Amino acid sequence: MHRRILVPGVLAAASLLLAIPASAASYGPGAPGIGDPYYPYYGNGGYDVSHYDLRLQYQPATDELAGTATILARTTQDLSSFDLDFLLDVSEVRVNGTQAAFTTSGQHELVITPKSPLAKGTPITVVVRYSGVPSTKSAYGFNTWHRTPDGAVAADEPEAAWWWYPSNDHPLDKATYDVSVAVPEGTQAISNGTLQSTSTQRGWTRFNWRQNKPQATYLTTLAVGKFDITTGTSEGGVPVVNAYSKDLGDNDGAARASVERTGELVDWLSGYFGPYPFASAGGYVPNTTTGYALETQTRVYYSPKQFANGANTSVVVHELAHQWYGDDVSLKGWKDIWLNEGFARYAQWLWSEHEGEGTTQELADYVYASHPADDAFWTVKPGDPGPDDQFDIAVYDRGALAVQALRNAVGDDAFFAILKGWPKEHAYGNASVGDFEEYAEKVSGKSLSGLFDAWLFQPTKPAASAFRAAVAPVQPKSWKRIEATNDVH
Repeated sequence: MHRRILVPGVLAAASLLLAIPASAASYGPGAPGIGDPYYPYYGNGGYDVSHYDLRLQYQPATDELAGTATILARTTQDLSSFDLDFLLDVSEVRVNGTQAAFTTSGQHELVITPKSPLAKGTPITVVVRYSGVPSTKSAYGFNTWHRTPDGAVAADEPEAAWWWYPSNDHPLDKATYDVSVAVPEGTQAISNGTLQSTSTQRGWTRFNWRQNKPQATYLTTLAVGKFDITTGTSEGGVPVVNAYSKDLGDNDGAARASVERTGELVDWLSGYFGPYPFASAGGYVPNTTTGYALETQTRVYYSPKQFANGANTSVVVHELAHQWYGDDVSLKGWKDIWLNEGFARYAQWLWSEHEGEGTTQELADYVYASHPADDAFWTVKPGDPGPDDQFDIAVYDRGALAVQALRNAVGDDAFFAILKGWPKEHAYGNASVGDFEEYAEKVSGKSLSGLFDAWLFQPTKPAASAFRAAVAPVQPKSWKRIEATNDVH
C-alpha cells in the first residue's frame, strides 16, 4: 500500500481545479457585431437586452450630456467580456452591482469585462455612468447628433444611439425604455412613448418618458429645445402628442397643417394595417438643417424642409405607415429594408387613391413606364440592395411596384388580408423578406417565388403585362408630393 502525499501547493491547485466548472473553457468574449453583413460591427453578440433605463442631464448651451444607463439583459453564451456600442466618455461600469473593467475598441465599441465570467442564461444588470459633448464625437467619419439653435436632436438611421446612450445597436435586439431627461427650466425634452411625469427643481425640469413596447435602438429619439406641444386623441382613441420648435419661421404653418393630421391618418391606416400597435402617436418638427424624416417609434421626426413648399400629408402617411411596417415588425437584417420602405411608399400610393389624386395602379404604371430597361434604377435589388443602396429611390419606388405586383397576382381579398395580417403575425418582433414571402403564400394559397425573385432580387426590369409601359405616361396628380418625400426614411 502506497500513501499519496500532497504538499499544500498541490492541495491548493487540486482545490482550484475542482472549483472551475467543466465548461470554463467555453467562456469567451461576445462578438463585436451582431452578425449583420451590411454593418459588421453594429450590435453585439453574447447577450439580449430587455430594457434600457436612461437617466440624463443635458445643457443645450454647451452641448454637455451626462447620464447613467441601466441595461437589463440576459446572456446568450458563456461570456468573459462583451461590447456595447457607444462613443461618449465612460467613468464607471458595474455588472450585477460589481465594478467591471472597461476599455474602448474600434470605431464605437465599449468593451466590458465583468469581475467574474457570466454563464449562458444569466440575467445581468449593466450600469454605465458617462458624460461628454456629443457633437464632438464621430465614427466612420460622421456624426448623427444634430445641434439646433436651442438644443439638439438624436434621430438617424441606421445608427443614432452611440452619441447619447450605450446599447446593443441593431434592430434585432429590441427592448422597452424609460428615458428621463433633466434640462434647464423653460426647455423641453421629448422622447418616445408616453410622458409619465415632469418635475422642476433648482432651475432644472425633468421629463420622464416611457416606451412600454419593444423598440429598436435606431427608433429611439431624443429632442431637446423650446417647443410648442399639442396633445389630443384620435377618433379611434389613440393619444397624440406633437411638438414644433418655436423658431420654425415660414415653415411653421405648413408643418402644423401636415403633422396635426396625425390622429386622422393613424385611424385611416388602421383600416389597412390593423389596430395601431402603440400607446401613443405623434411627431415633432425641430429647427434642424437636415432634409429627411424618420419613423422614430410613436414620435416621428420631421425636418422642417419637408414642409418648405407647403403642407404635405404624404410624408406623414409614409412615416406613420412605418409604425406597423418597420417599428412594430422590424427587420431581421438591414438587407430586409424593403419590408420598411416598400410598404411605407405603398401607403402613400393608397393615400393618393383615397384623395382622388391617382390610383395605386396609375402610380405603378407611371413608375414602371418612367424607367426604361437600361435605367440603373433596375439594377438595384430592393430585396437585398447592399449597404450603399439601402436607401436608393429604387428601394422605395421599385419596392412599391413589387407590392402592387403582389396585389395584382393574388387579388384584392388576399392582398388586403396579407397587408393587415402581417403586423399581427410578427407583432413586436422581427422578420425577413423570406418570412414575408412565406406568409403571403400561406394567405394567398399561391406560389410566389417567381414574382418575388423578379421584383426584388433580379437586377433587370421585370416583364409585367399588369403595368402599362406607355412612352409618355400620364403623371398622377399626387406624384410631385410623393416625389418630394424621396429623402425620407
